[in-house]
Amino acid sequence: MRFKTGLTVAIIIAISGSSCREKGGKELNQGEIHYAIEYSGNIGSIKDIMPKTLIVSFKDNKMLFDISAPIGNAGIYNLSNPEKEIFDTYLSFLSWRYYYAAKPGESPPGFDAMKGMDIKKTFKTKDICGFNCKAAEIRFPSEPDSIYEIWYTNEIDIKNPNAGNPFSEIDGVLMSFFFFMGDTKMFFLAETVYKKDIPDKTFERKEKYQRISKEEINKFMEKIMSQ
Repeated sequence: MRFKTGLTVAIIIAISGSSCREKGGKELNQGEIHYAIEYSGNIGSIKDIMPKTLIVSFKDNKMLFDISAPIGNAGIYNLSNPEKEIFDTYLSFLSWRYYYAAKPGESPPGFDAMKGMDIKKTFKTKDICGFNCKAAEIRFPSEPDSIYEIWYTNEIDIKNPNAGNPFSEIDGVLMSFFFFMGDTKMFFLAETVYKKDIPDKTFERKEKYQRISKEEINKFMEKIMSQ
């Protein structure tokens, strides 16, 4: 990623220094990817309890993004199960347990700050966790002088791996990427890729969550990030 500010450059350096391990070979159709998370922007007073790791579970074109904190029962989960047309976003924070069920092809909640982004694939390549990765450059109308980079691989066997996140037009598994949620920027870098058996129930709709509207879950997400 390339940015204008010294803070974000420092974040890139810190992330780039992370170790990366690939366990179980490249022929993967199920397993887990563990990512380190770094933050910039307005994080509010909850910085110390913000999640430090993203875990993505995948199996047979189904994916679960798990960004949860070890304390406070706090987490955001993004579930994509195209076979059953489940594209859910779950929010857990203290006593709150809500979810929004998106329609196929609908942009997920929480990412209004990423609307209007322009994605341009490049010819750049590099190795991340033993996987050959390609780069794409991202630009936003609100930051015309800034260029962000994401890296993705086609060597993990998942069809439409980004159907449940803002990078749906990228046809590979994200290995280094970012999310903007309100004024908070989250940067992810794959550290470890595991080949392991993932139970089918992982990709079923979660119980004990109250279904709410997209507008409502957006408000709850903004409230958490601004604490």
